[in-house]
Amino acid sequence: MKNTVLVTGGAKGIGKQICIDFARSGYNVCVNYNTSEKEAKLLENELNNEGLSISIYKADVSDRIQVDNMIDTIISRYGSIDVLVNNAGISEYSLFTDISEESFKRMLDIHLLGTFNCTQSVLKKYMINKKEGKIINISSIWGITGASCEVHYSTAKAGMIGFTKALAHELGPCNITVNVVAPGVIDTDMIATLTEEERKGIIDQIPLMRIGNTKDISGLVLFLASDKASYITGQVISPNGGMII
Repeated sequence: MKNTVLVTGGAKGIGKQICIDFARSGYNVCVNYNTSEKEAKLLENELNNEGLSISIYKADVSDRIQVDNMIDTIISRYGSIDVLVNNAGISEYSLFTDISEESFKRMLDIHLLGTFNCTQSVLKKYMINKKEGKIINISSIWGITGASCEVHYSTAKAGMIGFTKALAHELGPCNITVNVVAPGVIDTDMIATLTEEERKGIIDQIPLMRIGNTKDISGLVLFLASDKASYITGQVISPNGGMII
C-alpha cells in the first residue's frame, strides 16, 4: 500500500517540486491549492501522464471547515495521510510602518493558522490513532534571522518554528515526528522581480556562491519523510548555502 502525502500550497514553487519528487518516489500525492487552480491542474496532468498518483484539492488553509472537508476526502479516498507538508504561504515586501492590520493578520492566518488547522485535523483524524506520521513545516531563513521590510512574514515564519518545537515534544510518545525546513533564498516567483544587480548582491552573501533551487529543498523534505529520518524530530534545518551558519 502506498503512503500518502498532503502538500499545502503545492501547485507552484517549492511546493510543486516537493509534489513532483514525492510522486516519483511512489507516494499518493495530494496537492492543496487555493488561488492557483490553473497551475494545480497543469501539475496534475503532468504527473498523471507519467502514470503517477496525484489528486488536487482546493481549500483555504486558514478556513477550518474547508481544511476538515479536504482531510476527510483524502482519507476516504486513500485511507491515510502519512506525511503532511505545511508549505502554503504568501509573501509581501513592505516597510513596517506601511503594513496594515489586515495584511499582518492575513500573513499570520495563512502561515500559522493554516499550519495549525491542517496539522490538528490530520492528527485528530488519522495520525494519533495510528501512532505514526511525519509533519514537515516549511518556514524560512527569515524566521530564524528576521528580515528588514518583511516583519510580518518573518514573524509568521518564526511562529512556525516555535509551533514545531513544542509539538515535537508533545507528539514524540505517539511516534510522530515534527520538523522544520527553513529555506534560504530560493529561485522561485518570490524573487522573480529582482534585478541582476540585486541577485548578484545576494549571491555575494552566500558561501556556496549560488541561489538555491527548489530541488535543494524538496530532497530534504523527502528525506525527513523517510524512515531514514525516524530519529529526527523538533529540528530546524536551513538549506541556505551557508548564508547563515
